[in-house]
Amino acid sequence: MVLSDKDIQKELKNGNITIKPFKKEMLQPASVDLHLDKEFLIFNTIDNFVIDVKENIRNLMTEKTISKTQPFILQPKQFALGLILEETGVSDKLVGRLEGKSSLGRLGLIIHTTAGYLDPGNSLKMTLELFNAGPLPIKLYYGMKIGQMAFEYLSSPCEIPYGSKSLGSKYFGDQKPQASKMYQNFK
Repeated sequence: MVLSDKDIQKELKNGNITIKPFKKEMLQPASVDLHLDKEFLIFNTIDNFVIDVKENIRNLMTEKTISKTQPFILQPKQFALGLILEETGVSDKLVGRLEGKSSLGRLGLIIHTTAGYLDPGNSLKMTLELFNAGPLPIKLYYGMKIGQMAFEYLSSPCEIPYGSKSLGSKYFGDQKPQASKMYQNFK
């Protein structure tokens, strides 16, 4: 069941949802608006010609940082990793689902290709998997509304939350965009 604004506020107060920083105007009827941070990773296509999912390719991606006055320009058909400004977390009894903003989707911006899921027990700055599906470049600005997080209750609190040693959680507590760690699944 998706939480309403009333239940989101209740769980924020109880500490089962954390959003830092949080402002009341971010609250929507059944979600919380989230904003774009300034750090990105883009593919280094000069030094790489193929991705081997079994290998840790150290120079696969290049860091890019923007400012309030310098936007990130996402070219048509370009993919980049970005970051949510707010650190968002859920307890062992909730999950979060990151969704795009309709107004940006209408411009061709996809904010996550597959991984918009906030696991129970994790608190992090969510990574954005940005893709420009449109025919024109899109300027993305530091601090702009980029997505919205909806929250759902689990049927019962999970026994082993994300980040537990036994899970080998790869992205627990991330504060910067991280390139894929898929290669760790082959060890």
